[in-house]
Amino acid sequence: MPHAAMSPNNVAVITGGASGIGLAAAMRFASLGMRVCIADLGAGRLASAEAKISSVAPGGVADVMAMAVDVSRIEDVSGLETAVRKRFGGTDILMNNAGIQPGSTMFGASENWQRILGVNLWGVIHGSQVFAPHMIARGRPGLVVNTGSKQGITTPPGDPAYNVSKAGVKAFTEALQHELRNTAGSRISAHLMIPGFVFTGLTAKGRTEKPAGAWTPEQTVDFMIERIDAGDFYILCPDNDVPRCLDQRRILWAAGDIVENRPALSRWHPAYAEAFAAFVRDQST
Repeated sequence: MPHAAMSPNNVAVITGGASGIGLAAAMRFASLGMRVCIADLGAGRLASAEAKISSVAPGGVADVMAMAVDVSRIEDVSGLETAVRKRFGGTDILMNNAGIQPGSTMFGASENWQRILGVNLWGVIHGSQVFAPHMIARGRPGLVVNTGSKQGITTPPGDPAYNVSKAGVKAFTEALQHELRNTAGSRISAHLMIPGFVFTGLTAKGRTEKPAGAWTPEQTVDFMIERIDAGDFYILCPDNDVPRCLDQRRILWAAGDIVENRPALSRWHPAYAEAFAAFVRDQST
């Protein structure tokens, strides 16, 4: 059975909801009989997504709303929360999912870094800080799901601004869950969504067909719902290319850089290539 927050007539708000994982989540929540609000940018994308969600929502268009929101702007997020409360009475599930990955370099344009951090990190902070107090005050079971990334945990070289943003989402969501579980009267829990390789507009990179190694957004959302129901905070998603056991070894090795005082990002350091390969093979620790 899904979490109590995923009940008919309850309300789900999904940022970045016009495509990818966000749209798949909106479709799944609507199919459960929930009322759904998606927030994103692009009038055409929003209208198309709203029509798709309405086609599976038991109440049709009456149970679906779409709103243009720039999550990097707290005034936009505050306006979204007010609009949802006015239309549907409040929020039971908040999915801070909006994210961008235009690429970055260490010494690249500051405007690019600011935009990535503004959407990927500040969007999560804004959503949580604006919505969660109202959700707590309702006294109902609720969920805040923040979309992170494995790149925010193992921080591979090549896209530093994205890694920094997603590392921040991890740290923020951990702190948020601690706060929620220690807040009197709170029936809200936070969860860190950590997708694997998912075929979306963000990852397509010009491809029109799903690579064999990727999961679909629908598979990812089904896994998310399953693990929330199981009580997981860290929703570490596998895919068709990387099993959970390999993710675990990569994460453990990354933490070991600090414990063992190895060079930063030693997994990509030529002197540690053999040691890392042996570590991955050894599943005893």
